[in-house]
Amino acid sequence: MPITSLKTAPGQAPQTAGDVVDTVQIMLSRLKAGGAQVALEYARQLDGWKGEIKVMQAEIEAAVARVPQDMKDDIAWAHDNISRFAAAQRATAQDMQIELRPGLIAGQKQIPLGAAGCYVPGGRYTHIASALMSIATAREAGVKDITACSPPNGDQGIPDEMLYAMQLAGATRILCIGGVQGIAAMTHGLFGAPPADILVGPGNAYVAEAKRQLFGPIGIDMFAGPTDSLVLADKTADPETVAIDLVSQAEHGANSPVWLATTHKPLADQVMARIPALIDDLPEPNRSAAEQAWADLGEVTLCDTAEDMAQYADDMAAEHLHVQADDLPWWRNRLQAYGSLFLGEDTTVSFGDKAAGPNHVLPTSGAARYTGGLSVHKFLKTVTWQEVDERVLPDLARVTASISRAERMEGHARAADIRLEKLSHHLKVAANH
Repeated sequence: MPITSLKTAPGQAPQTAGDVVDTVQIMLSRLKAGGAQVALEYARQLDGWKGEIKVMQAEIEAAVARVPQDMKDDIAWAHDNISRFAAAQRATAQDMQIELRPGLIAGQKQIPLGAAGCYVPGGRYTHIASALMSIATAREAGVKDITACSPPNGDQGIPDEMLYAMQLAGATRILCIGGVQGIAAMTHGLFGAPPADILVGPGNAYVAEAKRQLFGPIGIDMFAGPTDSLVLADKTADPETVAIDLVSQAEHGANSPVWLATTHKPLADQVMARIPALIDDLPEPNRSAAEQAWADLGEVTLCDTAEDMAQYADDMAAEHLHVQADDLPWWRNRLQAYGSLFLGEDTTVSFGDKAAGPNHVLPTSGAARYTGGLSVHKFLKTVTWQEVDERVLPDLARVTASISRAERMEGHARAADIRLEKLSHHLKVAANH
């Protein structure tokens, strides 16, 4: 695959540092032993939050009343898209049964999880859309109890718009607590919440590491690293649009890689020339984040053909993959490894991040090679069942016993044998009558 690097990334997206792993392990141990009291101590110490952890209904109603109507309408518009897409996904997850042989019936059921914990990040940005993406998707999957938690924004607590989004999406309760302590609160069922069956939602390195360490007895959506984005562009693409799209994703943070692959060198040159000015025009702290992300992690690659670009994209397995090139149906059918695919110049990752409908909680750091993003399927258990009657019992018992003895598992074989013996006895009794 002939490719030429026009801009290389001198830095490398950081892996989870050992001190993060150790810190989270210590915190989780203390939180498991000390429960709500320790969680409250961490909230006071790390977030500076002096208020109650559980947000009361009266506070939510007051916050909702403060949100301007046009903002409510916009959040509701996005929520409608996200909920409708999740509902359509849910309709694809069906119960089924099949008679594999006469007398051997097997099937599957889709069972919603009982309780979900949805982490909504705060800090530099107010992630309204993340609240909708996780909570509404859980609700459409049929989860009965949904705890949402988010760190406070100073003395204000959770921002009004966020509380409105959480309530609209269907949170059963809202906790004003972030970080590892927020994850532990949902895991162990603190502050009036039941223990969660699954933890979902993006967060910083400490949140991601907490989810990783807790995974096993409790489910998680995925182990997510810094967000990443790849644009594929040919000579038909507009350099200004491509540059803006790259900068828009770089503002996520200094550790968020953005990449461009193109078959048209003049476009690459124009994009690279334009990006510094676009970054410089951003407000702080967005400017500094985007500037470092582009300088340390940004890459531009020149490919010979569209197929070379497609193979490059499959190798990268980007979280966000945006095609700004001719023949979009070919790209949709050809590309195989991405978290979410954005087709055409009129599409942008920003639409998917905020309001388009498909979920924006997606696999990062190459994980798109083996998994997709958050969906209703993450909140469903696909379980199987089987039922046997005497029509298939002789063959099924014989084959089971044969394979069991070949595996040297005599107990399994005898469990099959006894059923065959009982059937033989039953048939003999029936014949004598």
